[in-house]
Amino acid sequence: MSEDQAAAVKETSAVEKQPETTGAEAPTVTITKRMMVAIDESDSSFYALQWVIDHFSNLLMTTEAAEAEGGLLTVVHVQSPSHHFAAFPAGPGGATAAVYASSSMIESVKKAQQEASAALLSRALQMCRAKQIRTETLVLEGEAKDMICQAVEQMHVDLLVVGSRGLGKIKRAFIGSVSDYCAHHANCPILIVKPPKEITT
Repeated sequence: MSEDQAAAVKETSAVEKQPETTGAEAPTVTITKRMMVAIDESDSSFYALQWVIDHFSNLLMTTEAAEAEGGLLTVVHVQSPSHHFAAFPAGPGGATAAVYASSSMIESVKKAQQEASAALLSRALQMCRAKQIRTETLVLEGEAKDMICQAVEQMHVDLLVVGSRGLGKIKRAFIGSVSDYCAHHANCPILIVKPPKEITT
């Protein structure tokens, strides 16, 4: 072995023995993954939630490593706004009449909505806890498609997931589709999970 080769071997072994970091610690990179799943009473929305749990659980688990990275799933449910009156047809020519609800009726409707929301979110939380998913819940009131898009923007969501209810063209034209609206207006990437045909309710 020549002197040059021997020097090269010594230099290599010296490099291999050096510590990985010298001086100040290397900065750690935090990756925040905030996902939001919108749920309602439909089976398709819970199918979408289960899909997220099955495919993204490694990013959202309640382990120390996942918490350091900030993985979090927000389950959001939007209640219809409480109206103090109901309009109905009242004669020829398209005239309508408004009936104002009593305060006790309004309160009972609100209570029923809150109970329904609590039941939906409880079911969602059970699904998430079974897989140790870091989860928070959110109940909003208003038009679902608008409120979801506002929440996405305000909470800096990285990915919005919604189920597809499989509305036909006629229903979609009349009542609109939350998933379609969010796909065009949400301020983040959106994933629309389409369930098998037997689940579209």
